[in-house]
Amino acid sequence: MEWKTHAERLAAEVTPAVSRWRDAVAGTPRHVFVPRWWEPAGDGAWALRDGPGDASAWLRAAYSDTSLVTRVGPRHADDASPDERPSGVPTSSGTMPGLVVRMLRHGLLYDGADLGLIGTGTGASTALAVHRLGAGHVTAMDVDPYLTEAATARLASLGMSPRVVTCDATESLPGDFDRIVSMVALRNLAGVLAALRPGGRLVTTLARMHVIVTADKEPDGGARGVVEWDRAGFMRTRTGSTYPSDAGELFAAVRDRAGEDVTEGRYPVLNVAEAWDVHAMLELAAPGVECHYEERGEQRTAWLVHPDGSWARASATWIRPPAVHQGGPRRLWTALERIRHRLNAEGGLPIYGSRVHITPDGVCHFARGRWSASYG
Repeated sequence: MEWKTHAERLAAEVTPAVSRWRDAVAGTPRHVFVPRWWEPAGDGAWALRDGPGDASAWLRAAYSDTSLVTRVGPRHADDASPDERPSGVPTSSGTMPGLVVRMLRHGLLYDGADLGLIGTGTGASTALAVHRLGAGHVTAMDVDPYLTEAATARLASLGMSPRVVTCDATESLPGDFDRIVSMVALRNLAGVLAALRPGGRLVTTLARMHVIVTADKEPDGGARGVVEWDRAGFMRTRTGSTYPSDAGELFAAVRDRAGEDVTEGRYPVLNVAEAWDVHAMLELAAPGVECHYEERGEQRTAWLVHPDGSWARASATWIRPPAVHQGGPRRLWTALERIRHRLNAEGGLPIYGSRVHITPDGVCHFARGRWSASYG
C-alpha cells in the first residue's frame, strides 16, 4: 500500500516545517497500528470499520488528524465481527497525531532522555517516540495485556523494539525516567512522581479536567509547573477491562424527577462537558460530577449527577432562563452558576495558566492570583 504521501501530508498538517517531529510523523505508517476501528452508528452503538476491506477509506482515516476508537467497553475492534454493534464508552483509541505531537513537545525531550509513555494504545505514539529517541530510551505502558501485545507485534513489524510493559499506571511504574508523558488522564500523581528522576519532567492531563499539566520534579519528591495554555481530552486511567458502570443509572433515576429545590437559572443551559474550562472548574468544586446534555429542537436540557446523591436538571428553550431542579446533599447547578458568574464577571477562569505544586502524595495544588484549589 502506498502510504508515504499520505503520511507526509499529515506531517505537514500537524508539525511546523522545522519541527523534529515532522520526519517522525512522515515516516510512521499509522495504518499499520489501526487496521480496524469503531465509528459511531447512532443511538449509542458503534459500527466496525475494516481497513483492509476498503483501502481508500483506511488511508483517509489513518492519515487524518483524528482519534480512531479501537476498543468499546471490553470489545476490541481487532476481534469483532462485521455485524457487531457494541454500545458503551470508548476504552482505547489511536490518538489524533497532532495531539500526540503536542504532548511529546510539552515533554521537552532531549537526546539520551529515558521516556516513560503511559497509555500504549495502538502503539503509534510509541513509534513516534522511538523515531525521536531510539528504542532503547522508550518504555511504553498500558493496563491492557492485549494492547501491549498487539503494539509490540506491530512495532516489531517495523523493526522497532522499545520496552512495552503491561502495568497499572494508578500504582507504581516499572522503572525510573527522565521524562514521563501520559496519553491517559490521571487522577493521582504519586506513582508517576515516584518514577520520575530528580529534575525530570512530567506531562499529563487530569481526569475529567481537560487540562495539560507540565511539572519538573524537585528534591523533596514533589514537582512544580503550570497548567499549559493548551488543552486536551484523554480517556481516564482504568484498572480493569473496562470502566466501572457509568452514571447512566444515576441519570435515569433523576431524569424527570421533581427537585427538592426548583428555581429559575441565571444563565442559559450549557453543555458542560464541551465547555472545558467550566467543566474543569466544576470538577474542582465537586470532584466526580458527571454531565449529560440533550437537545430536541430548541429545547435544551442538562443534567449533573454525583455519586453522593446530589443531582441537578436544567431545561429551557434556546437561551431562555432555565427551570432548574436540584436534589441531594449539594446543589450542583448552584455551584455551576457560581463558576459561570465568575467567567462573566472576570472574562475568564483561572485554571488555565495557573501555577501547579504537586506534593509527593500526588495531590495538585493550583494557584493563580487570589484563587487556589486542590485536586487528587
